[in-house]
Amino acid sequence: MGGEGNQAAEGAVAEKVLADFDPVKKKPKRNKYAFACAILASMTSVLLGYDFGVMSGAAIYIRRQMNLSDLKIGLLMGSFSIYSLLGSAAAGRTSDWIGRRYTIVLAGAIFFVGALLMGFATNYAFLMVGRFVAGVGVGYALMIAPVYTAEISPASSRGFLTSFPEVFINAGILLGYVSNYGFSKLPLNLGWRFMLGIAAVPSIFVGLVILAMPESPRWLVMQGRLGDAKRVLDRTSDSKEESELRLSDIKEAAGIPQECNDDFVSVPRSRHSHGEGVWKELLLHPSPAVRRILLAGVGIHFFQQSSVIDAIVLFSPRIFEKAGIKNDDEKLLATVAVGFVKTMFILVATFFLDRVGRRPLLLSSVGGMIFSLAMLGTSLTIIDHSHHKLMWAVVLSILMVLSYVAFFSIGMGPITWVYSSEIFPLRLRAQGCSFGVAASRVTSGVISTTFLLLSDAITTGGAFYLFAGIAIVAWIFFFTFLPETQGRTLEQMDDLFGEFRWRESNNKKSNNNDNKEETNGNVDGNGQIQLGATTGNTSIHAQS
Repeated sequence: MGGEGNQAAEGAVAEKVLADFDPVKKKPKRNKYAFACAILASMTSVLLGYDFGVMSGAAIYIRRQMNLSDLKIGLLMGSFSIYSLLGSAAAGRTSDWIGRRYTIVLAGAIFFVGALLMGFATNYAFLMVGRFVAGVGVGYALMIAPVYTAEISPASSRGFLTSFPEVFINAGILLGYVSNYGFSKLPLNLGWRFMLGIAAVPSIFVGLVILAMPESPRWLVMQGRLGDAKRVLDRTSDSKEESELRLSDIKEAAGIPQECNDDFVSVPRSRHSHGEGVWKELLLHPSPAVRRILLAGVGIHFFQQSSVIDAIVLFSPRIFEKAGIKNDDEKLLATVAVGFVKTMFILVATFFLDRVGRRPLLLSSVGGMIFSLAMLGTSLTIIDHSHHKLMWAVVLSILMVLSYVAFFSIGMGPITWVYSSEIFPLRLRAQGCSFGVAASRVTSGVISTTFLLLSDAITTGGAFYLFAGIAIVAWIFFFTFLPETQGRTLEQMDDLFGEFRWRESNNKKSNNNDNKEETNGNVDGNGQIQLGATTGNTSIHAQS
């Protein structure tokens, strides 16, 4: 009887514990403050998206007014990415000196000047000067927005929030396409000027709203401002326990003793609080883990752009013309459809990043892109070799362009920015991310500049076959080289890349739980705060 009584009591306790710590009931709500900060920081990405989208249509009218060759149009389009390389290269050091927030403000100010120069350009050289200034501003924004968002976000929603820059890039592209269609009704010498110059308006708004954001807590710690960092973490974490744990991890990464709790502390110079020595650690004497992280960060950006996404966005009217659509209005409306599909699927992707994981989405996305590029190459080749209009081939070409941007947006697009912004150690994050963005911009610039020339040399269909082959190489690289980072805290990435073996990549949960002590107030192997109590060998906790 006594044994039965004890069992009944234990059962009642177990039921109470399960009720108290029911994962559905105790799952933390989305942190609204972190959500708002991520949105504000990511709005700078609208500038890049708008420029890429609007240039696809503006180039039609600029070519007509200035009588430009394919080479000059290619340079006008592709040089923007090369110019942004300068901004992204400078943004790492700038953000380490003046902070993430003011670097975003600087990006908006530079782009504002560039947009005005483009809108008032009187000749090709003047227009290229405007492209140069705007490109530098976009380079700053591209590098710093994902870094800031990753550093401000709680682990439970970091993938969701860090994907916001890509969401806003796509929103900007859609706005650019709509702007093309709207301003195309104006006289030739005014339409393209309004298309380009109107971008100055959102850059003012972005620069002002950014001032309402807090500074990155990780940057604050690197400056020894623990009090300010703690206040930011308290507002951007899912719980008080997570805030304390995040602060502890950042202090450890910065070389600050855990017992130091003053509002202002001294940070060891060896931790490079202003970026000194970072280049040496990244390039000259990297550890095996840092070397792998750098290759992963640069590699994912390179393959994102070598999959020809920017050329499709910039030259979609030309692609549709090759497919058999000759009317300007019809071409611009088709590009609006591209922007709409791209934006819708990126919104879908944001809700799966923290549920499905980075690797499954990335590999599925690239697989779909390979299929779409191969089929697009096939349909365009058939059209090229046909002496009369084949409506089914025209429809297939349009559908494959839409399919390609949908598959890109569901994985490769957002995951590139999420992944590269979360894998670098704190002391190397700003400069490391600038390397990735630099690889992205150089690759985009080269492909965008040469796409028309390449299409003339091997046909447009042949070009897409080539890019389908590059996408196959990308899939192999991602499968063998990139570990899953879902649920990991930013401070755990060093160990993750030091231990990763591709054959074990799918066994994420068991690997993540190795050597993690399951006690109250600690983080489990998935980077989540444990909310339950341990009974016997079973730890009951809530997963985000």
